[in-house]
Amino acid sequence: MARLLDAVLAIAITLWVGALWSTGFLVAPLLFATLDDRTLAGTVAGRVFEATAFAGMVCAVLVLAGLVFRHRAAVFRRVPFWLVVAMMVLTLVGHFGLLPVMAALREQAYPQEVMRSVLGSSFAAWHAVARVIYLAQCLLGAALVILMRAGGGNAARP
Repeated sequence: MARLLDAVLAIAITLWVGALWSTGFLVAPLLFATLDDRTLAGTVAGRVFEATAFAGMVCAVLVLAGLVFRHRAAVFRRVPFWLVVAMMVLTLVGHFGLLPVMAALREQAYPQEVMRSVLGSSFAAWHAVARVIYLAQCLLGAALVILMRAGGGNAARP
């Protein structure tokens, strides 16, 4: 049973962190570099980020459940638990907090491209916040992968 749990945790973490890194550092930049229409590139990238967020939410629930099952009440003293909680909170803030604000700005700017409208500076500021939050998720995810690999999820808070 322990091996199955380890496998589920490893797969969920790999899927989540891999999706974060590949979406943010490969897919989105390639869309903007490849497509001539920046609005289309932004729309497609937004859909990919949305799918990544939902996949992350599912993976977070699986990982949290697995960690709680493994460690019971001691889970609150485990660094991986808090890394997953932090990543989940950032996912929720980004997806349900920042993305709706940015979508509303795009809607208000329509039919003009938001960055070419009077709302461009506001959109750029919100986008910068979203990028920082996303980068934080990626870095926390990398730390989670390293920690889980090193300690198999048994790492206690220092």
